[in-house]
Amino acid sequence: MPAMRRPVARLAAAVLATGLLLGGAGPAVAEDARPTADPSAPTPTAPPPGGPPQGSGPGGVTVGGAELDTRGTVVADGTAPLPDEVVAPGWLVADAGSGAVLAARDPHGRYYPASTLKTLTLLTLLPVLDPAEVVEGTVEDEAVEGSRVGMVAGGRYPVPLLYQALVMQSGNDAANALARAAGGTDVTVRAMNEVAGSIGAFDTVAGTPSGLDVAGQSSSPYDLALVFRRLVEDPDTVALLQTRLAEMPAVEGRHPGFQFHNQNPLAGTPGNLGGKTGFTDAARHTFVTAAERDGRRLVVSVMGTESVPLRAADQAASLLDWGFATPAGTEGVGRLVDSAAEVSPLLPTALPGAAAAPASAAADDERSVLVPVSLAVTAVGIVVATVVGVRRAIEVVPAPVSRAPERPGRPRPGPPARGPRPPRARPPAPGAGSPSTRP
Repeated sequence: MPAMRRPVARLAAAVLATGLLLGGAGPAVAEDARPTADPSAPTPTAPPPGGPPQGSGPGGVTVGGAELDTRGTVVADGTAPLPDEVVAPGWLVADAGSGAVLAARDPHGRYYPASTLKTLTLLTLLPVLDPAEVVEGTVEDEAVEGSRVGMVAGGRYPVPLLYQALVMQSGNDAANALARAAGGTDVTVRAMNEVAGSIGAFDTVAGTPSGLDVAGQSSSPYDLALVFRRLVEDPDTVALLQTRLAEMPAVEGRHPGFQFHNQNPLAGTPGNLGGKTGFTDAARHTFVTAAERDGRRLVVSVMGTESVPLRAADQAASLLDWGFATPAGTEGVGRLVDSAAEVSPLLPTALPGAAAAPASAAADDERSVLVPVSLAVTAVGIVVATVVGVRRAIEVVPAPVSRAPERPGRPRPGPPARGPRPPRARPPAPGAGSPSTRP
C-alpha cells in the first residue's frame, strides 16, 4: 500500500487505528450541533414530509458560496436553458477541474443518499486497507438486507475484489465485509464522518457503510459531487469504477464461482469515468457520476427522484450534455471546496476585527476537536493530528428559483489553492458491475 502522506488518508488511518485499539468507535468527538444518525430510531420508509432539511457549514455558513444557499434552482449567467427532463428535487453539475458549480437545485438539501454513500465508504477505506488482505465471508454477510453481490460464509475474498463488488454490484455484503476488515461498522462509520468533515462535506452524516436507510443519515447533491470528484482524481480508482466484469470465487461445497457486471447505467457513454446508483424507499433514486470530454471533466449528482419520466442516471446524462455545452471557464454560481480548511464560520460583519476572526475561530474549532482525540490516542501511544470542521444542519424557508443571485450577509469564499488528495490502493485489473440498493 502506498505511503499515506495526505490529509484524508492520515485522518482515516488515525480514526480507524484509534477505534481498533480502543475496542470500538468510542464516544463521538464533540461537535457543536452536528447532526447525527440514530440506528436505534425507526427506519425511515419514505422521504421526509415537506422535503429534507438544508445543511450548512460551521457557524451556518453556506459551503461553496452564498449563491448556493437556495432550495430552488440557480444557474450560471450566460448559459443555455436547462434540460426540461431534469425533474429531480436535488441535483448539481460542476466543473471537476476548477470546482465551478455551473448549476444546481437545492444543492445543500440533506437527502437520504442510499447506496451513493458507498462512494464515501470507498474514499475512506481505499487509503487504509491492505490490498493484499483477504476477508472471510460470514453468515451476517449472507443475510444482509438489500442488494448483495453474493458472498458466502467461509468464502475468502481479497479486498480489491470487495471494492469491485461495492461499486459495481452495490453489494451491501461487500460493504459489511470491508467495514469488518477496517475494525467494525462503528469504527468505519466514524471514520466516514471524519473524512466527510475533512473535505468540507458538512451535509453528510453516515450511519451505515452501505447506505441502507438510518434515521438521520444524509448527504446532499453538493457533498456527493465533492466525494466523487475526489475519487475520479485518482487513475487507479477510475480504473476500478470503469471495471466491466469481475468474478467471485467458488466456495467448495457451498457455491460455484460466478461473474458479475458493472451496473453503472452510463458505462460506455462518451467519456464516462464511473457512476454510482442508489435506491431505497426513503431515498428514492440517487446517482452520482463524472465524465471527461476534450480534456474537461464534469461531475453530476442527482438525488430524491423517481424513475419516471426519466431515470436518475438519464437526468444526470442530460446535465452532463448541458454542462459540456457550457463554455469552459464559465463563472460558476459557487464552487466545490477542496477541503474543510476553506470553509470559515459565518461571523457578524459589524464587529471590529471580523476579518481576522475566521482564522481564530477555525483554530479554536481545531483545538476543541483535536484535544479529546489526542488524549484518547495518546493513551494507546498514537497521536492523531487532523482537523475536523464543525457541522450543523438547519431548516430554512424554501427560496424561489434564481439565476446567479447575489445574497448579502454570507461570505463567498474566493478561489483557493488545490488541496492534496488521498492516495489509493491499486485495484485489480478490470472486471464488472452493479446498481445500488434495490427496491
